[in-house]
Amino acid sequence: MSDSHHPSPGSPHGSPRSAELVLTELPPGPDAAGPAHSPARPAEHRGQAPRRHPVPPAAFWRELGLHILIPFFLAAGMGLAYLGAFHEPEPTHLPVAVVGTGVSTEAFAQQLHDSLPGALDVRTVADSGEARGLIKDRIVAAAYEPGQTQAALYVSSADSATTAEIAKKVFQPVAFGQHLPLEIIDVVPTNQHDPTSQGLFFLLVGMSVGGYSSAVAISAVASGISVLWRAAVTVASSAVIAAMGVIIAGPIYGILEHSQFSIWLLSWLYVLTIALLGVALHPVLRKWTTPTLTLLFVMLNFTSSGGIFTAHTLPPFFAALGTFWNGAAWLHAAQSLVYFPGQTFGTDGLKLALWLVAGSLLLALTHFWSIRRIRLADELAGVREDEEGIAA
Repeated sequence: MSDSHHPSPGSPHGSPRSAELVLTELPPGPDAAGPAHSPARPAEHRGQAPRRHPVPPAAFWRELGLHILIPFFLAAGMGLAYLGAFHEPEPTHLPVAVVGTGVSTEAFAQQLHDSLPGALDVRTVADSGEARGLIKDRIVAAAYEPGQTQAALYVSSADSATTAEIAKKVFQPVAFGQHLPLEIIDVVPTNQHDPTSQGLFFLLVGMSVGGYSSAVAISAVASGISVLWRAAVTVASSAVIAAMGVIIAGPIYGILEHSQFSIWLLSWLYVLTIALLGVALHPVLRKWTTPTLTLLFVMLNFTSSGGIFTAHTLPPFFAALGTFWNGAAWLHAAQSLVYFPGQTFGTDGLKLALWLVAGSLLLALTHFWSIRRIRLADELAGVREDEEGIAA
């Protein structure tokens, strides 16, 4: 039949296209000849040693060094600041009082002062009412009253629970030596939702982080707008951050039982200062803005604020910072509003206002510095264009 003389497509005698498909699909045999028919082989099969882990170039190490400096700085700074401030709290010129009158009381107060040189500043008061008044005014941290059958120690956990504990450790051995049981009387306690008296400090922490992180965020997107608009955005965002902090500490967790509007105004002033300083520093410091703000408002600010340990139990460096740093001023003023109503805090308000003025002035200075730098860059570019034109 005629059909038997036409090979099928799958036979070896089929079309050239079919033969090509068969050859390409079959694996090469051991007798395949010539390099044209052998597949490409890895370098190791050709007897060459592969480069498995080449050393990165110098540019990589230089870039890594520049970037890794920031986490190294933060790790070292946080360790030095927190451990340096808090690792060994000891009373230093802690103001205390001894309740009583007469020569024996004066002699006992002097003996107490001499027994711990440099640790206590001891005064005498006539009665427990005067001692309570000094504690409420935050003039003394504790008052010790020895009696006939027992002794009393007056403290204020609202001022500082850690200082109250330190005073307790100081006077317990004294009462034991006098064979008197010691009663602890908390003259100004905290509320039930803030038993450690550190709720305001942690509010300070939250607002500080919100303040400097908002500065970085604003700087990242607001470089192209005018300095007045940057300031306006900073003012508005600071108000929101302060409001969120007060709402969390007040209605949500109950740390702020009253004076919430006043605390919000005080917090707005505090957050605005940090945010303005961050926006002002960003054109100059760039990627080092966040580490710088962390140094100023975490490492130095939290450790000197008095929120964990007061100035009378801190090392001298951090105690000195607390006399003018804005975190210490905010915390002392907030404590006055929440736990010591009627107590003035004009000095704290003045410190916060001066910090705000400094932030505003720095924003103006760096703005004009940026304008001048851009103008100089444009002038240099114009000179280079003229020189190129002359050379051409």
